[in-house]
Amino acid sequence: MSRAVWKGPFVDPSLIKKVEKLKGQANKAPIKTWSRKSTIIPEFVGISFLIYNGKKFIPIKISEEMVGHKLGEFSPTRQFIAHTAADKKAAEGEAAAVGAPKAAPGAAPKAAPGAAPGAAPKATPAATAPKAKEGSGNAKK
Repeated sequence: MSRAVWKGPFVDPSLIKKVEKLKGQANKAPIKTWSRKSTIIPEFVGISFLIYNGKKFIPIKISEEMVGHKLGEFSPTRQFIAHTAADKKAAEGEAAAVGAPKAAPGAAPKAAPGAAPGAAPKATPAATAPKAKEGSGNAKK
C-alpha cells in the first residue's frame, strides 16, 4: 500500500535541514545519510549524497529523473557474485556427454543431406506444435 497523497512524500527532517544549509554554501560536500526511506524531492537535484547500504556509503548525485524515487533505490544492499566456474564446467560436460556436436554461437542450422543448396531446413510439425501443460488443476495425485 502506498503513502496517502494528502501526507506528501516522506523526507527525513534532518535531511531537509542539511540540504537547506548546503544551499547557501559554495563548497558543496556530499551529505552523508542513513535515511534510505526518504523520497527524493526537487530541492535535492544537483546535490551529492552518500547513502548507506548497510556496509558502506555509496556516492550518488541527484538528477531530475530521480525525483519521486527513494534514496535507497540507488544504493543496492546486495551484490551479485557470478555463478562458480565449476557449475559452468559441469553443464558443458553434460552437453558433451550427450554426444551432440556444438555449433558455433549464432550459426544457422545445417540443412539435411541431399537438400538443395541455400534451402532453409524445414520445421517438423512436432517442433512447431504447442506443448500441453503438465499437471492440470483437476488431476488427482
